[in-house]
Amino acid sequence: MAATPDPALLMPSDNDSLTQIESQALSELDAVANDDALERWRVAYLGRRGRLTLVLRGLADLPIEERRRVGARANRLKQQLEASVEEKRARLAQSAGEALNAERIDVTLPGPPLPRGRLHPTTQTLRDVLDCFVSMGFQVVEGPEIEWDHYNFEALRIPRDHPARDMWDTLWIDYEKDGERPMLLRTHTSPNQIRVMEQIPEPPVRVVVPGKVYRYEATDPTHEWMHIQVEGLAVDEGISLADLKGTLADFARRLFGPDRKVAFRCDYFPFVEPGVEMAVECLVC
Repeated sequence: MAATPDPALLMPSDNDSLTQIESQALSELDAVANDDALERWRVAYLGRRGRLTLVLRGLADLPIEERRRVGARANRLKQQLEASVEEKRARLAQSAGEALNAERIDVTLPGPPLPRGRLHPTTQTLRDVLDCFVSMGFQVVEGPEIEWDHYNFEALRIPRDHPARDMWDTLWIDYEKDGERPMLLRTHTSPNQIRVMEQIPEPPVRVVVPGKVYRYEATDPTHEWMHIQVEGLAVDEGISLADLKGTLADFARRLFGPDRKVAFRCDYFPFVEPGVEMAVECLVC
């Protein structure tokens, strides 16, 4: 910053020394970048032992004519430097304010939105399906995904030689008992029909059973080795196939819209008789 005052400049005899002080002072003032540097500059030139202050104090040692001439010039320079330092202080304050404004945080503004999670489409669809049946008086029941052969096949009247077993490429668990493998990944949710009826031996029974089922199939655009299945069971006196059709039609309209049309047609399923399949009107075409 400002250098130590040169003794040769402390008692000038003409305006040349004041011109040098003025030039150096204004040059160094332009380079000032903060309040601390500005204060050091002020002390160096306008402080009690500043270069210009020492000039003013030495006027008494000059001849009267030179004292007047140098004194007038020194006072004008002092006023000029004092005005310059105030102007510089104002510019520094303005720059600091602009920097603060650029970095300030408006606490009245809303915060950045937080990312919101969404349910997987399969999960959302499953919940919508279950809500439809719950609103019709069904209860939701779940069961194990690792199942016994007894519940998955035998208790459903699908013995080992039944042709319906050919439709499922079963994934068996590597566990043997009495020379056989009685444990598997369930191929459908129907084992829970047996489990529910074991727990509720008397009608009425109205349950829906959602869950993952597994089959040893090659994966392609229309097949997967695991998929979601929802199964319904209703047991009561006086109910018929008409109740099944009404329930499924109501379900389709609740899920796809009240204007949807449905159609039922007989179809072949080797594990039930009679077999019925329902078609729902396309939402697009």
